Amino acid sequence: MLFTSSFFYLYNMAEDLQIARGTKEEMYEILIPQIKALIYGEPDLVANLANIAAALKEQFGWLWVGFYLIKNEELVLGPFQGPVACTRIKKGRGVCGSSWQQAQSLIVPDVAKFPGHIACSSLSVSEIVVPIIRNNEVLGVLDVDSEKENLFDKTDQKYLEAIVQEIVF
Repeated sequence: MLFTSSFFYLYNMAEDLQIARGTKEEMYEILIPQIKALIYGEPDLVANLANIAAALKEQFGWLWVGFYLIKNEELVLGPFQGPVACTRIKKGRGVCGSSWQQAQSLIVPDVAKFPGHIACSSLSVSEIVVPIIRNNEVLGVLDVDSEKENLFDKTDQKYLEAIVQEIVF
């Protein structure tokens, strides 16, 4: 009976994601506590990254939301939501590899104008990449793509950086 009750609780928890309306800032303010609740007490990194990607995709409806993790000196595709993606990215290549190399968030209003952009999807027009940094070391990146030009801004950067700080490696 305990297993059934626990399963029911976990199943309902995921179903209870509240999609917010309002300004972008208001949407993040409502979403972040829900993300914290989704990952609280869960030690599995893949499960947590998957839930974060799903929650962001559900809330904002972006084209692609996902994570790349550093393995053997490459960014390797991790949990994501959206169309199929590039599997491996070298340091310094494309927006993700550049974010890793620079250890800073990058906002790209038009990916066609970004030198060396890697086109995983021809539908992607703008992008934001936020590095996941622990002890001054980049461990991976959160990558978000949109079909709309100039969609991402400092508000997205602020809140996405706060979200990646919640990730426990």
